[in-house]
Formats: sequence, C-alpha cells, structure tokens
Amino acid sequence: MKINSCPNCSSESIIKSGIIKDRQRYKCKSCGYNFTVNKLGKKIDDYYVNKALQLYLEGLTYREIERILGISHVSIMNWVKKYNIKRPYTGDYHPTYKIFNGDELSKYFQKTQNLSGAGVLITELGDKFMMIKWERFKD
Repeated sequence: MKINSCPNCSSESIIKSGIIKDRQRYKCKSCGYNFTVNKLGKKIDDYYVNKALQLYLEGLTYREIERILGISHVSIMNWVKKYNIKRPYTGDYHPTYKIFNGDELSKYFQKTQNLSGAGVLITELGDKFMMIKWERFKD
C-alpha cells in the first residue's frame, strides 16, 4: 500500500522510517507524526457518530448513549471534544427516552395524556425509533 499524505496533517512531505511488526513505518517531515500502513482497528460508521452527537445534544449522558447505541462512552466523549460540541444547559428539564417500533410509536401517540407536557423528539435508530421527551423537574 502506497501512502501519499500524512493522516495527521495531510502534508505530502513524508519519508520512510523503518519497519515495525512487518509493516512499513513513515514519518511526516512537517509535523513529525509517525504512522504505519494497514493499521489494525475499526472505524465506526458516520451514522453512529452523528446519532451519538445528536443524542448528546438532546441531553442524554455518555453512558445512556452507550447503552442505546452500543458504542463506548469514551468514544462519544472523544467525538464531543473533537467536534467541539457544546450543549445548552437548562436545569428545569430532564430527558427521558424510549425505544419503539413503528406500531408502538403510533399507539403511544394515540393516547392524549402522552401528548401533554414538555417537548418531544423522534429520531430514527436503525429499524426502530427513539423518542426523547423533556419533562420538568418536580419540586
């Protein structure tokens, strides 16, 4: 595999820098970053990155998002830092969430008591739907 640019700074000023575990190592002359080809590991699909950041902005905690999407809370924290995501703080409301299939979601909204209260957001989550509802803290 031929490397054309540095994965850290995208500079094309790279040189070979030895072999580590039977893989060619490179060094960027611009930023000094060392890297190898055929890096082992997995990349999480952008759909899940976007969904995790959406859920974070909606007020869910890192651990709640981890339980829903099955993605490490540490990865989610790293994405929040990487993309400089800031969510507005409001202490008057707290989010609750439920996972529904299409029929369950339809039945949920047929009941009038489920339509009152604070805001509701519905987001697609694979073949299901997640409903996030904000409710006021009770004093």
